[in-house]
Amino acid sequence: MTALTIQNLWKEYGDQVVLESVSLTIAPRAFVALVGPSGCGKTTFLRMLLGQERPTRGSILMDGDPLPPEPGPDRGVVYQRYSVFPHLTALQNVLLGPEMQASRLTGRVWGMKRRVLVDKAAALLAEVGLAGAEGKYPAQLSGGMQQRLALAQTLMMRPKLLLLDEPFGALDPGIRAEIHALMRRLWHEHAMTVVMVTHDLREAFALATRVIAFDRPRNRPEERMRYGATITNDIAIWPPRVAGRQTIYDADIPAGQDDLSRFAIHSGTTRPVAGAQA
Repeated sequence: MTALTIQNLWKEYGDQVVLESVSLTIAPRAFVALVGPSGCGKTTFLRMLLGQERPTRGSILMDGDPLPPEPGPDRGVVYQRYSVFPHLTALQNVLLGPEMQASRLTGRVWGMKRRVLVDKAAALLAEVGLAGAEGKYPAQLSGGMQQRLALAQTLMMRPKLLLLDEPFGALDPGIRAEIHALMRRLWHEHAMTVVMVTHDLREAFALATRVIAFDRPRNRPEERMRYGATITNDIAIWPPRVAGRQTIYDADIPAGQDDLSRFAIHSGTTRPVAGAQA
């Protein structure tokens, strides 16, 4: 169970202010979608959660403790470009993380320990719909299959916090719908908090428990360097989605309706909630 507390977060690069006065609390097992125009700091914020960037001011707490200064196995990330190793098979890609963690010198484990890891990796590949593809290389897989592999590679490390940086943006609509269904199931089945950057509002409302919009309140040309983006809208999905619990969103979708239209039919509206926990 992973809760995040962001307190008065600022990020500056020299004279340029990217983010200013960002404060929010993300509840354990939440699925938060970050939306906003290009260049408003969404990916920078995600990189700070991962540990690739350090805040200029402010703090990030994970379960009440300061966020470790470097990326670690407690945080997994999936990017828009499929971040898998092209020279490794699907099974080897999924095994790489736990093998490196178990043996930093050789990056390999042997005997019973390896058999246990292979069984876990194969089960996870089957869970994401890649049963039978264990011996294939990424170049032999479609785009949707490579993104499934990237998810399996990340989930193999059992992260407490899963970060998604526009992971489905390059997929065709039909494949994206399949990945959305997979992502919902994985979120329900794995005890993790998810933070996703997306430019697709339909995707945000279809998957998230909470949608947070970043933007620059002061965006005149002479202000863009001096003032950064902050949270301009915080929308809690209603009725709420709860990880591990069946809701109206798990019901069958009538023909011709997608998740966003079903959301509108059942809830009637979204509710802006300043500082609400998801």
